[in-house]
Amino acid sequence: MVQTPSKTPTLEEFLQLPETQPASEYIDGEIIQKPMPGKHSILQGELIITINALTKNQRIALAFPELRCTFGGRSIVPDVAVFAWERIPVDENGDIANIFETYPDWIIEIFSPDQSQTKEIKKILHCLKYGSRLCWLLDPTEKSILVFPPGQQPELFEEANDALPVPDLVSELHLTVGDIFGWLKLGGS
Repeated sequence: MVQTPSKTPTLEEFLQLPETQPASEYIDGEIIQKPMPGKHSILQGELIITINALTKNQRIALAFPELRCTFGGRSIVPDVAVFAWERIPVDENGDIANIFETYPDWIIEIFSPDQSQTKEIKKILHCLKYGSRLCWLLDPTEKSILVFPPGQQPELFEEANDALPVPDLVSELHLTVGDIFGWLKLGGS
């Protein structure tokens, strides 16, 4: 859902607005509220659990759901934002910060039927431009994953046995297209 207020707010004005549920993003002067259908929620939750099970205790990286990241004149909320441990912003008490004014190392977006693929790809390209190491765009309807490595052509993965590339910081994570979309089956692994 695109909100068009009477006056387009600046990024600074947008960041002062109350948070919405689901989250809204600020992209090119537009405020866009994210949809959150059921398949999206399952995939997002399983990805967070799977990534953090491998990386959190070893202090390698941390995966966040719906984390607002503000950088490069935009404020986005990736479905999954993964940060290398040493890049996680902290506050003056050493706790994880509330405000992340930097790009994620890896973003995972989950396409919903009422979203614009172009807007999702623009968000991914923005992240790559500012330093993200890898971006995934999952399409639950097509059961396919577009992988965007920095400075390279995107690659489509759609066969169940296709092994998915991951950023070097989570090189021990091994997932296939079948693993990910298997989570959508009741009782799936």
